[in-house]
Amino acid sequence: MKNDLQTKEVYLSKSLFIKGLQCHKMLFLQKICPELKDEISDSQEAIFAGGRDIGILAWELFPGGVEIPYEGLSHEEQLDLTQQKINEGQKTIYEATFSHQGVFVKVDILHKGKTGWDIYEVKASTKVKDVHIDDVALQYYVVSGTGLLVSRAYVVHINNKYVRKGDIEVEKLFSKEDLTEEVIEKQPFVKKEIEKQKQMLQGKEPNIGIGKYCDDPYTCDFHGHCWSDVPEDSVFDIRGRGVDSFSLYNEGYLSMYDVPQDRLKPDHFMQIEYNRDKLVKTDQKAIQAFLKTLKYPLAFFDFETFMSAVPPYDGIKPYQQIPFQYSLHIVENPGGKLQHHEYLARPRQDPREDLVNNLVNQMPDKGSVLVYNQSFEIGILKNLAELFPQQKKRIEKIISNVVDLMAPFKNRDIYHWQMNGSFSLKAVLPAMVPQLSYEHLDVSDGGLAMEAYAAMNKTDDKKEIARIRKNLLGYCKMDTLAMVEILKKLWQL
Repeated sequence: MKNDLQTKEVYLSKSLFIKGLQCHKMLFLQKICPELKDEISDSQEAIFAGGRDIGILAWELFPGGVEIPYEGLSHEEQLDLTQQKINEGQKTIYEATFSHQGVFVKVDILHKGKTGWDIYEVKASTKVKDVHIDDVALQYYVVSGTGLLVSRAYVVHINNKYVRKGDIEVEKLFSKEDLTEEVIEKQPFVKKEIEKQKQMLQGKEPNIGIGKYCDDPYTCDFHGHCWSDVPEDSVFDIRGRGVDSFSLYNEGYLSMYDVPQDRLKPDHFMQIEYNRDKLVKTDQKAIQAFLKTLKYPLAFFDFETFMSAVPPYDGIKPYQQIPFQYSLHIVENPGGKLQHHEYLARPRQDPREDLVNNLVNQMPDKGSVLVYNQSFEIGILKNLAELFPQQKKRIEKIISNVVDLMAPFKNRDIYHWQMNGSFSLKAVLPAMVPQLSYEHLDVSDGGLAMEAYAAMNKTDDKKEIARIRKNLLGYCKMDTLAMVEILKKLWQL
């Protein structure tokens, strides 16, 4: 049975070409069976939206241009409008649209320089990746194929050395990398790959198994479909560094229980052995040694942060973690009452100074400050100490009191088979304290917390703001309460 593409001209776009470069099967499914795609998560939608915002901001590098809109216009209308603007002498066109030999592309920024037209592809990453070169090479192929003289080809990406001072300086926020030579060298490859993809689309579904390309350079839209036959407790569930799951899979091992012990590190084999036999390990001496390091009052502390490609406040770099919330549980003495303090920034304000002032007033001057994964919290605290020198001594005191509750789990002084080789808080809690769970929370992880805070900053609806605040406060409180209950279990052991 022939597919629809065998009866008409095969059409490709820039995004389809990139999918095909990653995996021909992904391209085939996208064109023939799009209903098999995974559902797009809120996190992915946020990434897409952020990328669009970065692209629009980059237009300020070449102000005064005109946009060729995608919404509301057919492909033919976009092509005609682009040609019209070129004929009118327009020197900068945003989302310029071209088609050549059945390949359709939109150029983020097309700018006429002294010797011809320059292509600028805008990316939200902090460096040029191989896939970006392929992306620009295809644009060069199509645009130059229409007869337009293309002089240079660039990737515009975020400069992660930029520190905001005052208004955003677009020229400093972005870096332009000239990839013209690499792009020209790739032209024969691009032409050949287009032919391969079109030919492939006229045949049957490619017989391609799963591989590292399922997530490199992007997670495949059909991951769930292609991985549906992979069972639980497979070689892909083995956690930790140093395990090459695909090598094991390609050698015929699918279940983690079939992998020979000599092919694994001790931690990997421990996970498999404990999973199979439902075992629990408790090194009481090591746990006692950890507990002896704790001093009252005990403070259980957790930050929530967000980050942005475009620094929102002074003193911030692109993608720098910015704290907007914390939860703090305190026990003054053994058997003492559990106290709780919390902070969550109001919408549309720089949260840092208010957060610091509340934190240093609520945090005990002595005792142990328990966190989970201390490198994260300490990194945030150090940044705050540099930003607010008047509070530096008090923040440094907090840092000196930090104890990492993750340590006994990371060291596997205690290990439960239900942790599945992980020592993250989300893995440890259900194994240690099964009656406590994140499942009932609308915000249940750090990524969702970041998205919720962003949503709170975009709305003026007071009821919606109140709803989001309640969800955020509930989630962060759960993080520190989880630490309280986990420590209780360690004492019991």
